[in-house]
Amino acid sequence: MIQDKHEKVVVVGAGQGGGSVVAFLRQYGYCGDITLIGEEPVAPYHRPPLSKEWLKGDFSCETLELKPASFYAKQKIALRLGTRVARIDASRGCVILADGDEMGYDHLILATGADARTLPMQGAGFDNVMTLRTMNDAQRLRAALVPGKKLVIIGGGYVGLECAATARTLGVDVVVIERAGRLLERVASPHVSSFLAQFHQNHSVLVETNADLLAIDGSTRAESVQLADGRRFDCDSLLVGIGASPAIAIAAEAGLACDDGILVDADCHTSNPHIFALGDVARRPHALYHCRLRLESVPSAMEQAKRIAAVLTGRKPAEAEVPWFWSEQYNLKLQIAGLLFESKKTIVRGDPDQSKFAVYHLCDGRVVAVETINAPSEFFAGKKLIGSKKTVDSERLADLSVSLHELVA
Repeated sequence: MIQDKHEKVVVVGAGQGGGSVVAFLRQYGYCGDITLIGEEPVAPYHRPPLSKEWLKGDFSCETLELKPASFYAKQKIALRLGTRVARIDASRGCVILADGDEMGYDHLILATGADARTLPMQGAGFDNVMTLRTMNDAQRLRAALVPGKKLVIIGGGYVGLECAATARTLGVDVVVIERAGRLLERVASPHVSSFLAQFHQNHSVLVETNADLLAIDGSTRAESVQLADGRRFDCDSLLVGIGASPAIAIAAEAGLACDDGILVDADCHTSNPHIFALGDVARRPHALYHCRLRLESVPSAMEQAKRIAAVLTGRKPAEAEVPWFWSEQYNLKLQIAGLLFESKKTIVRGDPDQSKFAVYHLCDGRVVAVETINAPSEFFAGKKLIGSKKTVDSERLADLSVSLHELVA
């Protein structure tokens, strides 16, 4: 592919996806102009540590950085930080910034991510009612995690459980309230959900499932929460971790096809051939599944960033990866490969009582997903089995005397 050095790429969103795609563009030899626009006043940074190392004070701002501050100048990547894009004028090939400035593009990449969902009730706007999505959010939450204080977490997903673990490590009293019947109900199996619930309870976290939040009580700040069954829990602060909504507003206004995210093809093209989308905001077809997926994960954002960079530099894109996710809670590392919705049979390898095991999910003799706790070798073996689509003998898979090497070979 012959590049025009006068071409302009504009990336909207300076999170993991936006920060990665500009780096891969230069790594792959893109020679045109690149501008990265971000609403936060800081350069791209790693977000997963916000609920763990950052909250504990183990990471500095420099440790969080995706790239050193000098990287962008050296690579001739223009940063427009603390800047909001008000709208896209696709007919003229430009974005209009909130301050009225216009910026033209030949290729536009939308990496706008997702916004934390908030509670639709009185009191949700109190200063001590927080969400966790940005570094600023994490700084507010960190200030609230004082030993002996009470933290109520609404939502038993990844963010809620990671923050619960971190808060308990810091000596904070924690209650987790989840309206579903179990923790991580959308993304994990009952085996893993029940294990994590018990593990948190063993660390003195009060876990309440099948619990509907009725009200936030307090005059100027949240002082307690009331459940639909009448129970109340006092709090010094409240963390809302009930998921995120894709930030599609400017894309939808520009006429791009959207449906629970910006719809893209396998190469991350939107319905406009000059506009790409990636990361948490993009909903894409996946080679391993027969549906469109919007995957909120760092590995997915990285894979898409590489694909866009390959497309714009004339390289052959890499094959689609097996989706994978991870979470760290206390001394546990949860790793999941594949998606559970095709699962028809489960096999457990290892011992949950020793906090080291794997749950394999099979469909018609193929491994379609694997969940592991402190078992990285099982995770990597399962990921390979998913990608290979080979059939496996379920009895051999359940037999710990059969090595992972034999199963994968």
